[in-house]
Amino acid sequence: MEIHVQSVGIDGAHGPLLHPTSLRVRTGELALVAGEPGTGHTAFALALGGRMKPSVGQVLVDGKPDDAALRRLVAIVDAPDVSSPEEALTLGAVIGEELAFASQPANRKAVADWLLAHDAREHANVRFESVPAEVRTRLLVEVATQRPGTEALVLVLPDRHGAGPHTWWTTATKAAENGLAVVVLCSLTSARLLDVTAARIGDREQPETLAFMQVQEEGQ
Repeated sequence: MEIHVQSVGIDGAHGPLLHPTSLRVRTGELALVAGEPGTGHTAFALALGGRMKPSVGQVLVDGKPDDAALRRLVAIVDAPDVSSPEEALTLGAVIGEELAFASQPANRKAVADWLLAHDAREHANVRFESVPAEVRTRLLVEVATQRPGTEALVLVLPDRHGAGPHTWWTTATKAAENGLAVVVLCSLTSARLLDVTAARIGDREQPETLAFMQVQEEGQ
């Protein structure tokens, strides 16, 4: 699968929400997209996932414009005020909601078993806002991969929770190694700390994404 964002821009009531931005990401690839605060991280995520109509440009999935396919294929993870969980809920309640959304068993035992399997049962009754940043991001990514039909993940601003970027970068890398197309939206500071060539919000010409599946296959 390939998602191609072609010079997508989004206008708001008081000015641009997103300046024209391009990106191409395929199955097993990981793209880091960096920008200053307020430059359209969430708007870009929503456009890439078929949830917001661009004012200019288009998003193609396997060469065709198909918002319904994008909504089915792309999971938008932890987008502020869109898909981020309610901070006052316990971790167990958040995971229960996410499992139900993924059409998985979501009763108390199922949640406890899931958290145990993902090394997080000790946090089950902790308010979500108090769960360590690296744990919350890892669990949100892992539970999102269980949604039926998910082939791509867009992780939005994981650095806003305060953990060092290498923690969530490891999580994103594993998702790409497992065969998903992964896009992580972050600050310019995080991109510099990772020392990874990042795409930029507002740019039409972007660097190649990191092809983990390809590297893995070539090494066999």
